[in-house]
Amino acid sequence: MSEQGTDGATPPETASGRAGTTGTTAETPVGPGPGRGRRPGPSWLRGHRGRAAVVGAAALVLVVAAPVAWVQVSGQLRAHRGIEDVRARPVALVLGAGLRPDGTPSTYLTRRLDAARELYERGTVEVILVSGDNASEDYDEPTAMLDWLVGHGVPAGRVVRDFAGFDTHDTCVRAREVFGVTEAVVLTQDYHLPRALFSCTQAGIDAVGVGVSAESVEPAKAVMYRVREVPASLKAAWDAVTGREPVHLGARETAVTDVLGSLDATPAATAGAASS
Repeated sequence: MSEQGTDGATPPETASGRAGTTGTTAETPVGPGPGRGRRPGPSWLRGHRGRAAVVGAAALVLVVAAPVAWVQVSGQLRAHRGIEDVRARPVALVLGAGLRPDGTPSTYLTRRLDAARELYERGTVEVILVSGDNASEDYDEPTAMLDWLVGHGVPAGRVVRDFAGFDTHDTCVRAREVFGVTEAVVLTQDYHLPRALFSCTQAGIDAVGVGVSAESVEPAKAVMYRVREVPASLKAAWDAVTGREPVHLGARETAVTDVLGSLDATPAATAGAASS
């Protein structure tokens, strides 16, 4: 039998109802017999499927790459190389980075706090807003941050605690909506800084930032933190587009604006006393 198999034309039926003109009962195979395989589809269809796969893969890459680029590039544009490059801003915003088992700030968090201390000593900032996790009684990042700063020479009255900074987006939104921060210097590790600046800018804060060292005694963790920025940036973009509210927004707090207001009023009061 030829390779055409059932692809050949079927003879018309005779009056007896059987195929062929001689009335024989020879049957044409209906399945792919030995040596017969399915013939590939038309070349144009195979090409179409290939192009569709390429387009689909490119679209998937674009869906992932575009939001990540938006977050990383726009954030990086607001980053400064060092503390000495930062112009005066009213508030330093320090994001939490974990505590040691004894309740003191982790190495990463200590570096962030030390940068805030230096900004305060330089007179670049007036208030330090420390934002972290206090979801349980035995884990209190903001108080540990306050204690570290006070222990290193920053007056307690210049430090304000945010107890519901559960992630970067929550910290930035709460800084703006709860504490009334409109300008700030954001302090965090260099790999995290672009995303933090993106989130704070999207929250309505005129934010710049300084990235502190991310050097780690555990290199594998340092690599993991950087890799994690890809999904974290996707989430940051989604939070910004959807306007997600923080886990706990809460009522307006005036601690930051009260300190800044008292500092603004001091020169005026001094001048009034001198003129009298």
